[in-house]
Amino acid sequence: MADEVIRVGLIGAGRNTRDRHIPGFQQVDGVEIAAVANRSRESGRAVADQFNIPAVYDSWRELLEDTSIGAVCIGTWPYMHRTLTIAALEAGKHVLCEARMAASASEAREMLDASRAHPGLVAQIVPSPLTFKVDNLLEQKIAEGYVGDVLAVSLQSLTPGFAADAGPMHWRNDRDLSGYNILNMGIWYEAMIRWVGPATRVMANTSVNVARRRDEDGRMTAVTIPDHVDILADLSSGAQANLRFSAVTGFGPGNEVWIFGSEGTLRLDSALNVYGGRRGDGAMAEIPNPPEGQAYWRVEEEFCNAVRGQERITRTPFDVGLHYMEFTEAVTRSSQTRQVVSLPL
Repeated sequence: MADEVIRVGLIGAGRNTRDRHIPGFQQVDGVEIAAVANRSRESGRAVADQFNIPAVYDSWRELLEDTSIGAVCIGTWPYMHRTLTIAALEAGKHVLCEARMAASASEAREMLDASRAHPGLVAQIVPSPLTFKVDNLLEQKIAEGYVGDVLAVSLQSLTPGFAADAGPMHWRNDRDLSGYNILNMGIWYEAMIRWVGPATRVMANTSVNVARRRDEDGRMTAVTIPDHVDILADLSSGAQANLRFSAVTGFGPGNEVWIFGSEGTLRLDSALNVYGGRRGDGAMAEIPNPPEGQAYWRVEEEFCNAVRGQERITRTPFDVGLHYMEFTEAVTRSSQTRQVVSLPL
């Protein structure tokens, strides 16, 4: 298996696939990107010509029927992830699926069940890379007791822009395409659970401030996905978390994370610099983050190593994907019912 060429098929070739996955696979020895199936044959042909991919299929079904292809990279919007993942696994192909995992927790659970029904196949969700640079440092500091017991987490991601009334409809604004996913909430939550563990209870308040946008045909369309979110959560560690995400915060401060403990505090700023201070210190100071200790993008390499039996998927296995989809859906349920929602669903 280690010496065999891995032939990968691309289903969906959007920006992330072109910018990250294709170059990533091309850098792994013994890997060939064999075919692509995009939204149209014309767009698939454009990608194939750009990256020297030999075959273009009219549909994802035709690609999955190609028995010479052993693995697929799914780069579509979330609404298709469940359908494509299950079909690919049933066709005997390893799966690397773009984040977010699915449109809903139930779809994510079906994907996890399908992967467990095919234990000989690798199933991986593309991880959130936003905090790769600092993940190891934060995990190390918390594990070594720098903050003592984690008591509270404050995380905010506030886009420094005003509400764009009647702006264009992005697929992330379209519930039919994006499902329960909201803004970059899932990206940050996935990062947060690497440092301090998962949530067990969620209470949320959301709002839709730009209620109508123009679709690709110029028609005004209703928007139901929130553009401002406030969340209170209990964590499995016993700590509390306060999370805020917004796309309507003009002059907002961007991204910031505080981790408060019984003996110390850690702060992550928008530039991904880490600061810390302990009981008795006069002020917080920047904590060195040597490049050799930082994680980096190696998603395609990890996937291929797992296919060859040389590595175990850590970023991100399907069970973690299911958890963040349950958290995502719990936010919506809590906002709609004004009640606390416990996890798992």
